[in-house]
Amino acid sequence: MTLSIERARSQKPITWLTILGILLLPAAVGGILVAALHNPTERLDSMTAAIVNLDEPVEIDGQVTPLGRQLASGLVEGSEELDSNLTWVISNEDDAATGLADGSYQAVITIPEKFSAAATSAGQAIADGGGEAEKATISVTTPEDGLVADDLITGQIASVATSTMGTMLSEATLENVLVGFTTIGDQIGDAASGALELATGARDAATGAAAIPDGATQLASGASQLGSGANDLANGLGTIADKTQEAAGGAAQLGAGLTAGAAALEDPNGSFGQLAAAAKGGAPYLTAAGAQTKTVAGSFGALAATCTESGASEEFCAQVNAAASQAADAAEAAGAAEAYLAPVAAGVQALPSTLAGQFREAGAGATALGGGLNQLAAGVDQSAAGARALSSGAGELSGGATQLATGAAELVTGLDALATGTGDLAGGLRTASDSLPSFNDEESTSLASVVADPVTTDSSMSTIFGPTAIPLLAAVVLWFGGLASFLVMRAHTGRTLTSRRSSAALTLRAFTPAALIGAAQGLLLALIVQIVAQYDAAAWWAFAGTAVVIGVVFAAVNQALVALFGGIGRWVSALIGVVAVSTGLISTVPDWLAGIGAALPTAPAFDGLIAANGAAIAGLVVWGVLSIAATTVAVALRRTTSAKAVLAGA
Repeated sequence: MTLSIERARSQKPITWLTILGILLLPAAVGGILVAALHNPTERLDSMTAAIVNLDEPVEIDGQVTPLGRQLASGLVEGSEELDSNLTWVISNEDDAATGLADGSYQAVITIPEKFSAAATSAGQAIADGGGEAEKATISVTTPEDGLVADDLITGQIASVATSTMGTMLSEATLENVLVGFTTIGDQIGDAASGALELATGARDAATGAAAIPDGATQLASGASQLGSGANDLANGLGTIADKTQEAAGGAAQLGAGLTAGAAALEDPNGSFGQLAAAAKGGAPYLTAAGAQTKTVAGSFGALAATCTESGASEEFCAQVNAAASQAADAAEAAGAAEAYLAPVAAGVQALPSTLAGQFREAGAGATALGGGLNQLAAGVDQSAAGARALSSGAGELSGGATQLATGAAELVTGLDALATGTGDLAGGLRTASDSLPSFNDEESTSLASVVADPVTTDSSMSTIFGPTAIPLLAAVVLWFGGLASFLVMRAHTGRTLTSRRSSAALTLRAFTPAALIGAAQGLLLALIVQIVAQYDAAAWWAFAGTAVVIGVVFAAVNQALVALFGGIGRWVSALIGVVAVSTGLISTVPDWLAGIGAALPTAPAFDGLIAANGAAIAGLVVWGVLSIAATTVAVALRRTTSAKAVLAGA
């Protein structure tokens, strides 16, 4: 069955099959693109990626830290931000290279040897108070003939995994730093307390040191007096030593004399020998003398008894009596002498031997005394030397005590300054301690988590294509659907020049089937999109209504391009579709290209499909009205010709 719609560039009629093909083309193209590109991460299990873990774990505080292994596990298990439902294979370098070359692997992620060391270098530098920190890197390799979005998918997964691990490491490091703030604050507080105690102690020491100068001055004076006394003592001891030496000499002489006297006493020809001999020989004489004396005494006694009777004078008798008494006494004495003379003689004979022994003992003692006195003199002389040394030391002590007094005065000043300085230090440390933040374990953990990852999003997207992917694809597909309509149909009837209808009527006559097809394309595409995207009812009705309007407007715009420029118009329409795709995919296109894209009819169509709004619909309506007007003008221009053209046609 044919329709009364003229085919472009051909006299063949357009059939319902042609119309069906035009109608289904945007739905088929859009459905294929949406099905292929919408939420591709849900089908990542069709991609196989290899993990080559070359990392060597490090040891921190005695604990082995295999971050490469943890990263590999994170890639396989996925994260909260992005599920990792790729088919992962733990491989080695040779197998990964082979699999990448033969297409077994769509990507290879290599974790380098120094990954753990680099990842923990920042924390170690903070803990050690120095050192060089470096970033840990991994490499993502894809085949040279890999598909366009494969790199983006694997790169995004690797980026999320490494970002998650980086956040984890940053949280641990920051938590340690925050806990360190608290520890440092406490330690500075302790230091402030210690500095305050030091200031108090220095102040007390200054008070005590203030008494040192007077004591040191007194010590210097006492030491000076000690030196003078020690000097006098040395002089006295020297004199004593001299006298002791003289006494030692006398004792030596006495010992020699006593020894000589002992020898003289034992000499029989000596004085004591002669005396003993005389005593021994005088005893008989004493006995004879005693007898004679007794005889004389008897004679004087008889004379005295007869003196008075003889008539002698009394004076003479008295003298005789006195002489008689004396003679009696002498006789008695002679008897006594005789009695004692024998023992005396014996004693005199024994005396030299006794005295000689005693003299020898006394001589030995005197000699020993002389030696002792010599030793005493030497000791006293040494004492005198010690006293002189004491005098010298006392002088030095006096000088040192004077210096001590001077130094103690300076010490007092220094201790006072120390007390003031440490007091200021204690105040500064207390201020610093109060100024440092303090966190408990829960606060440190929470704050470290926020600081390590301060910005987040509430977006639930888990696809590399955003929510505008479907509106962009739909707008572009509907644009090319409108172009397809006028690849098949004429923009205006071939009888434009001879028709009696108005130019506007002719325009609308060619536009109406294209508009109906465009509306049907929009509705059909909306149904296909709903199957994939699962919009809610309100969103889908808004999307479908906007798509129907877009289909109608794009039919009008493409009609105008073909009506005005003919085949060039179709070429321009194709370029418009390409520009719409390029400016809708990414925001980094050149400004001039972005400006062109914003001025095209696809711009309000794209905005309206993202979120139905009056401005987008108004923009589309303006483009539709202007396009119909332009087509009407083009039709009107086609209805005028020259006589030459008419004759040429004849």
